[in-house]
Amino acid sequence: MAAQSDVVELILEDHRRMEDLFRRMRSVEADRAAALAEFADLLIAHGLAEEAEVYPALKRYKHIDDEEVEHGEEEHEEGNRALLALLDVDRVGSDEWDEKLEELVEKVTHHADEEERTILNGARENVAMDRREELGTAFVQARGKYLEANCGAIDNVRSIVDGK
Repeated sequence: MAAQSDVVELILEDHRRMEDLFRRMRSVEADRAAALAEFADLLIAHGLAEEAEVYPALKRYKHIDDEEVEHGEEEHEEGNRALLALLDVDRVGSDEWDEKLEELVEKVTHHADEEERTILNGARENVAMDRREELGTAFVQARGKYLEANCGAIDNVRSIVDGK
């Protein structure tokens, strides 16, 4: 089925998974630390895979705004910084943790909404399905490689944020 390999649909699925993980991180009944660990891996892998495989390809299309793609990269950086701030909090569920979680939710939700309205709609309208499927395959492979490398570990997130 095309939707399973369409890069647009794959990115949207990741966004919905992130929303689910936000709900778990907010829930006092859930394993909030486990939800954060899963979220950290997904956010980092997702962003790195987009920047490596998807964004450069989309910049080649004249009906997809390069500035929006570059802005998406800047918002990845903001989300990564907010993630690191949450990972740095000592006690899950503390007031500081809840505050940093809400900052992360705001950054990532803003980015996902903007990306869906601009970049992904542009890709859906201007990129042929066979190309979106090729990009989907490359995105999944890159994301998988990052996930296997435990990319959401605090030391890795710190090195990404610090630009190392």
